[in-house]
Amino acid sequence: MTSHRTVFNHVGLCVADRARSRRFYEGLFGFQFWWEIDPPDEGTDRLLQMDSPIGLHATYLLRDGLVLELLDYSKRRPHSGGDRVMDEIGLTHISLSVSDLAAVLDQVVEYGGSVVAETATARSAMVRDPDGQLLELLADGWLAVLPPRPA
Repeated sequence: MTSHRTVFNHVGLCVADRARSRRFYEGLFGFQFWWEIDPPDEGTDRLLQMDSPIGLHATYLLRDGLVLELLDYSKRRPHSGGDRVMDEIGLTHISLSVSDLAAVLDQVVEYGGSVVAETATARSAMVRDPDGQLLELLADGWLAVLPPRPA
């Protein structure tokens, strides 16, 4: 066991269009805007391992203690590395439980995302956000079968 304190901070997502991504996460899943920042290129370049100019804008959204940091750039062109798959090392997906899975799946396209159709059942489905980030959606009945969380 570590002797230092560790606190979860956030999960960062690079997005092509901040407004589009905010509409998706806030409108479809109820994330709330928390705050935003435009950090200076000096220092940010080193942390992000990018050459200046950067023009980072970070928008923080909050839902049930989960903080999503939406990263977009005014001085860079974000690029896609292709669809991530579940056996690719690294972050594979974000999982959310929803009270009405069928209703949410019916709205995904309206909010700019897509349903991975072959995964959809009455209990779970995979969807992609407007930039292709994979999200696992679980009917909230799943919450009833989880063991209690440690204190």
